[in-house]
Amino acid sequence: MRFKLDENLPRAATRILSEHGHDALGVLDQKMGGWSDPQLLEAVKLENRAFITLDLHFSDIRTYPPKTLPGIIVLRPAKQDVRTLVSLLRNLQPLLEREQVAGQLWIVDEQRVRIRGME
Repeated sequence: MRFKLDENLPRAATRILSEHGHDALGVLDQKMGGWSDPQLLEAVKLENRAFITLDLHFSDIRTYPPKTLPGIIVLRPAKQDVRTLVSLLRNLQPLLEREQVAGQLWIVDEQRVRIRGME
């Protein structure tokens, strides 16, 4: 799968996804740091990449309808340190191998993954 990672995620997150065979780019690596949310999501659409972020406001399906995007994954760990985020992404890999993210919103924490489908 193809992913774009928000600037609030560590570079290790991009590396973990790449190690699992995904095409992952970080917002900062693409010199998009500080871009507005609409600008970022336009880039996500143009590049056909699912967007991974820690920002809960991306889970608002009225503002960001999942069916209009290549997918959004909002990570909601109890702690946002690098170790916890890397672990969360590693644990998410089996689901990423079985499920498509396109047109969906995934909200991921240590206990579960909630998926809002194409509605």
